[in-house]
Amino acid sequence: MEFSAQQIAALAGGVVEGDGSVKINTIAKIEEGKPGAISFLANPKYTQYIYSTQSSAVLVSKDFVAEKPVSATLIRVDDPYATVAHLLTIAQQMMTPEKTGIEQPSYVSEGVNVPDDAYIGAFAYVGKGVSLGKGVKIYPQVYLGDGVTVGDNTVLYSGAKVYHGCKIGRGCIIHSGVVIGADGFGFAPTATGYDKIPQIGNVEISDDVEIGANTTIDRAMMGSTRIGKGVKLDNLIQIAHNCAVGENTVMAAQAGVAGSTKVGSRCMIGGQVGLAGHIRVGDGAQIAAQSGMQKDVRSGAKIFGSPAQDVVEYARQMVNIRNLPSLYSKVKELEKKLNK
Repeated sequence: MEFSAQQIAALAGGVVEGDGSVKINTIAKIEEGKPGAISFLANPKYTQYIYSTQSSAVLVSKDFVAEKPVSATLIRVDDPYATVAHLLTIAQQMMTPEKTGIEQPSYVSEGVNVPDDAYIGAFAYVGKGVSLGKGVKIYPQVYLGDGVTVGDNTVLYSGAKVYHGCKIGRGCIIHSGVVIGADGFGFAPTATGYDKIPQIGNVEISDDVEIGANTTIDRAMMGSTRIGKGVKLDNLIQIAHNCAVGENTVMAAQAGVAGSTKVGSRCMIGGQVGLAGHIRVGDGAQIAAQSGMQKDVRSGAKIFGSPAQDVVEYARQMVNIRNLPSLYSKVKELEKKLNK
């Protein structure tokens, strides 16, 4: 595939500064640019590379001001990062062949309607009463248990497992190794050990959700574990039974949410964050990586640490901790003077 800088600007709603006829056939990091590539400058830390990059064109913000000559053609846009995401989506669509039909060997239970534009890969299993939407892509070795619902244009990549009765909305992306609907961690202590508590609920995932590789979402003991519209979950995340995650919340890798915790909308949760059970996280809260939460978080809060606290208070404490060695020395000197 090859486009001119002017054609790319038209796709991105941008303005060309320089040679609009220069040909583009690949995308590269600005520090790894080469002729024929387009790069982008979104983070000021990388500004130095725009003066030396070998890329033929660079996406920059409309307010970018060059302090030295730039050899590459500039394409000025409102948001370079969002623009490159848009261009990568177009490139992926052009490069990825559209798969349809049912590959063999695979198993589709009798009575399941497979839309004409759907795809079911080899060694996939589709249980009884499964409902498949238009344009669904079921890659090889996917398991869909009895009564599962998958909405229009949702993609389940190889090895994803969806237990019985779970529901997935439209336009979702479920990556390899994801398990949806495994039993919640429910056991009643007895004199001789632990009795398993049956987990008879399900998982309900709304539209436009993306779930990263090897993430697990447990089914509810009763009712549903719910993932809201537009949620983005990274790899290796654990969502326990009866949890709820609000719309457009994002969660980084290795985060863990214990049972019955409710996370609000538009939250940002960093990697390795641990949320205790039965707490509430308010809308728009931001929780930094490796924080540990044992109590409710107010809406809009910025939290860090374990046990977690307001990020401003945490910063004050860190300043004091750094000063402890000198403070200790002063106290020892004072003790010596008092002793004398």
